[in-house]
Amino acid sequence: MNRKVKGFLAVLALTAFLPNVASAASYEVVMGDSLYTIGQLFSTTSGRLMQDNRLSGTLIYPGQKLEVPAAMYTVQSGDSLYVIAKKSNIALDALRKANGKWDNIIYPGQKLILPASGQKTTLSAPAAAPVAAKAAIPYTQNELDLLARLITAEANTQPHLAKVAVGAVVINRVQDSRFPNTISGVIYEVSGGFYQFTPVENGMINKPASEPAKKAALEALQGSDPTNGALFFFDDTATNKWLLSKPLALRSGNMVYVY
Repeated sequence: MNRKVKGFLAVLALTAFLPNVASAASYEVVMGDSLYTIGQLFSTTSGRLMQDNRLSGTLIYPGQKLEVPAAMYTVQSGDSLYVIAKKSNIALDALRKANGKWDNIIYPGQKLILPASGQKTTLSAPAAAPVAAKAAIPYTQNELDLLARLITAEANTQPHLAKVAVGAVVINRVQDSRFPNTISGVIYEVSGGFYQFTPVENGMINKPASEPAKKAALEALQGSDPTNGALFFFDDTATNKWLLSKPLALRSGNMVYVY
């Protein structure tokens, strides 16, 4: 085999594992979107989106398809959304948002949009970007909202202490090398074929966060941990022997937290 053919085959093999570079992709508008938030997701501006889509104003509607600057990725065997986000250097929640993909089912050959041309991104308004100076871990406004939505789904009827403790468990996992190192990574993790948090599996994670949950999430992110390091929680009707065998960290309302 001559050198030119070998070089061509080497390049061909390499490109199979890289995102398909594209100048634009089609994004479907969902409820709550604006040109500003879509621009944030894809690292562009409202004006550029208006120009590229020949819009005469800023009004958009759910279901509308917009051309956005993004690369496309072809799912490979063995991929997961977490793996794709990590190797593409983008936030998992941004990957989900760009593709309207809130479950974890993907298949080889499927095309996914890589938001912000593969760069790290947040889905936030201007106030979302700063990281709290005394935060237990770095976070964006979007991650704060995600954590608050988990707290709402898991402990909305529970005492404030229980709500803060749910947030603390997520933060403790982020800080533990056995778990993903981001809030979205922890919350959306699927281990051994099982969702780590039931609201992700049943879709309750997508419900808006309550105000008490938002306050509890912020308190946890600012370092409050009434569990002193717990990594798991469940309600007091649980019968899982593995969970029940773990050392008790805290009981609050109907919630139990263990190490």
